[in-house]
Amino acid sequence: MNENIKESKKRINPFFEPYKTPHETVPFDKIRLEDYEEAFMEGIKRDDEQIEKTINNPAEPTFDNTIINVDDDKDGYYDLLSRVSTVFFNLLSAETNQEMDDLAQKIQPILTKHANDVRLNKKLFERIKAVHDNHRELTPEEQMLLDNCYDGFVRSGALLDDEGKEKLRKLTEEASMLSLTFSQNLLKENKAFALDITDEKDLDGLPDTAREAAAVTAKENGKEGWSFTLDFPSYSPFMTYAKNRELRKLMYMARNTVCTHDNKENNIEICKKIVNLRREIAQLLGYNTYADYVLKNRMASNAKNVYKLLDDLIDAYMPTAKEEVKDIEKMAKEMEGENFTLEPWDFSYYSHKLQMKLYNLDAEMLRPYFELSKVIKGVFGLANRLYGITFKENKDIPVYHPDVKAYEVFDKDGSYLAVFYADFHPRKGKQGGAWMTEYQGQWIDKKGENVRPHVSVVMNLTKPTEDKPALLTLGEVETFLHEFGHSLHGMFANTRFESLSGTNVWWDFVELPSQFMENYAVEKEFLRTFAFHYKTGEPIPDELIDRIVKSRNFMVAYGCMRQVSFGLLDMAYYTKKEPFEGDLIKFEKKAWERAMVLKQLPNTCMTVQFSHIMAGGYAAGYYSYKWAEVLDADAFSVFKKNGIFNQQTAQSFRDNILSKGGTEHPMTLYKRFRGSEPTIDALLERNGIKKTV
Repeated sequence: MNENIKESKKRINPFFEPYKTPHETVPFDKIRLEDYEEAFMEGIKRDDEQIEKTINNPAEPTFDNTIINVDDDKDGYYDLLSRVSTVFFNLLSAETNQEMDDLAQKIQPILTKHANDVRLNKKLFERIKAVHDNHRELTPEEQMLLDNCYDGFVRSGALLDDEGKEKLRKLTEEASMLSLTFSQNLLKENKAFALDITDEKDLDGLPDTAREAAAVTAKENGKEGWSFTLDFPSYSPFMTYAKNRELRKLMYMARNTVCTHDNKENNIEICKKIVNLRREIAQLLGYNTYADYVLKNRMASNAKNVYKLLDDLIDAYMPTAKEEVKDIEKMAKEMEGENFTLEPWDFSYYSHKLQMKLYNLDAEMLRPYFELSKVIKGVFGLANRLYGITFKENKDIPVYHPDVKAYEVFDKDGSYLAVFYADFHPRKGKQGGAWMTEYQGQWIDKKGENVRPHVSVVMNLTKPTEDKPALLTLGEVETFLHEFGHSLHGMFANTRFESLSGTNVWWDFVELPSQFMENYAVEKEFLRTFAFHYKTGEPIPDELIDRIVKSRNFMVAYGCMRQVSFGLLDMAYYTKKEPFEGDLIKFEKKAWERAMVLKQLPNTCMTVQFSHIMAGGYAAGYYSYKWAEVLDADAFSVFKKNGIFNQQTAQSFRDNILSKGGTEHPMTLYKRFRGSEPTIDALLERNGIKKTV
């Protein structure tokens, strides 16, 4: 009997039952490492059972019994695989450890095999094709779902013969594992480096915030003095302010040679293999290049249009970019003498000196006005002013780390809209950079209820110290606004199907809502709502805001050319028709040469740490950032005309773009908001660049 009592009290894997938490949020506090693998395997089993049921259905294939699988006995039988994958892979980026990394290496090939098993299932595709070729009248959203479903199978090899399918399976499995290894190598290399300083003289030029943060890092790692890392909030101030040129060089070379060393974390051969595997995949599916394969489902449509955008930007911005670099060189020579040669590790330092000379403005002067808690209120307040939504912290919602805060979000009518997680600071086991993700998407369930999303914004912002709160740079405020823009896209989602909701849009459209929000960072009316000195409570002075606005285009052309150079590099890899052979570093230097304004160093390499195009979703898609910038400048010009807080304009942006997800072609949605297709003119005007004829 005792055994039975024990058995009845046996712990249930939290993934296997409805979450008993506010809004059914993820019970992070209940999940153990072993729960993941068990849930992955059970999720795959359930998937397979559902597919068997679908393909053995004696009824004629229809949209309802094949594409969306309306199934009355499925109540509570949620998509377990999606549920566990979402939590596991989100935490793999935000809160990982060696055990999680090891499990990822073990589970990734199993998941890739399962995805291939589904996409290459002949009987399942026959049913999908039957519906695609002959179906009832569908709503536009149903039609988009059907087209995406059919296209997804075709792009995954459903039309290939058995030999082709087997080959594709091997290629995708290998590419998937290499991307995972690429990311893990990069994280290890970045975390392995620290510049440890014990002599205070070596800190000359560095502001207190950078010194204090470095002291905290050293203490955390059991070291004396100050530790600077390759994480952006540590690296960037060092390169901008440190007087010691040799140490700047050391930091620069460390960051720009990661994953090129003679060790297990070298990514050079991995990158070559990834590029070659993707080309093989595309050619097997009937495309000339991987870029052709990718761009078929993008606003840009083809490589020709991508190159046109990049070339137009080079023509418009390069003359100004060259002048900007000359101005930096002139500044350096004024300070150091005529024989001084500007090196890449000097650029941020002297660029900052010039910025101070021209505008008497630097990131540190603004920090006291950008206390994180006030910035959060300001950003939430902006969302309230535009859309009427409100945020309320709820400490009953479980979080995966004490740093993380969870908020309930309410719509303007007071109804519950979403859950919003905020994870702001760097820590061990957290990837660098900033991103928005979801723990739950949005959809209409079969009872007709609107299942609301749980979104998360993850960043690596300056940490608080013992005697100072977290004080941000203007760049960090922009980063927050950017990721918050993505989160609004997720939170306002209002579609029937999860796979078409929120940020599930084409890659060159997905950055519009995020980059759009960045525009507010230099708007006087917005800054006045939250930028108060953290000690005195004084509002940010008007003349300081004026200097911010005047300086917003400082080095803008150089910045544009840098982004264009990354776009050219990306396209150079993925427009290749032949196998990639030879020297990767030399190939890189040649690929982006025409957008390069600074001299290139022979041993540095971007490709080996270019996660976007090697392990993220931006392969043959990095141009998307500039593409979306054209869109966001064009869209914001409507707000500038009607008033930057105009609620009717904001409502139109919400109704036509933010709430619609991927239910229609992005250009259709954009034109519905704007009334016309975008042009490059608003971007050039915003950047103070004269239009070339």
